[in-house]
Amino acid sequence: MDWTAVGLSLRLAAIVAGVLLLIALPLAHWLAFSTWRWKFLVEAMVSLPIVLPPTVLGFYVLLAIGSRSPLGRLWERLTGHGLAFTFDALVLASILYSLPFAVQPMAAAFSQLDRTLPEAAATLGATRWRTFTQVVLPLSIEGVVAGGVLSFAHTIGEFGVVLMVGGNLPGITRTVSISIYDQVQGLQYESANATALVLLAFSFVVLAVVYALMRRPWSAAAMS
Repeated sequence: MDWTAVGLSLRLAAIVAGVLLLIALPLAHWLAFSTWRWKFLVEAMVSLPIVLPPTVLGFYVLLAIGSRSPLGRLWERLTGHGLAFTFDALVLASILYSLPFAVQPMAAAFSQLDRTLPEAAATLGATRWRTFTQVVLPLSIEGVVAGGVLSFAHTIGEFGVVLMVGGNLPGITRTVSISIYDQVQGLQYESANATALVLLAFSFVVLAVVYALMRRPWSAAAMS
């Protein structure tokens, strides 16, 4: 078991899930309540990583953060080193790749809310922020938790995207999925099997938790 790779993957997943929570909450709320006629274009862009091959997404992220790109040059001026093939590059690529897994459960939970509840709160003088934190969010908490759990688990299992933008640097960019690939390439099947079984069990537990949340009696789906 490559515990260094396991620890790096857990750190990456925790950071990505935390950042996605800040990004996905307002985006999912807007997708659920917006009446903009072209909203479907935003929904398509958010969902694109689900159907896009990971190597394609990784390739374009690599171009966007390379030393010749504006973002890459800016990063190098600010930090003194390039962005590609670093842990920070893994974070950026993983945020893009796991975005739909955070947004979609949250947007689904927000969409199932009784629209009269936020309207009643506004009628009573509540601000938009107070309505969101005290009405919308508590009634949609199962979708928010599911989005966070799914984005965390999805980041743990990433392979193509992280390999494209981070390479295979031990202790820096070698995640647990890349470690399994290395073990198989080196004919270390016992080690690969042990690591893969851990990921298999983890994935099953995550899905069980998500489906259990969706069946809670206090969920938005059950209350609607």
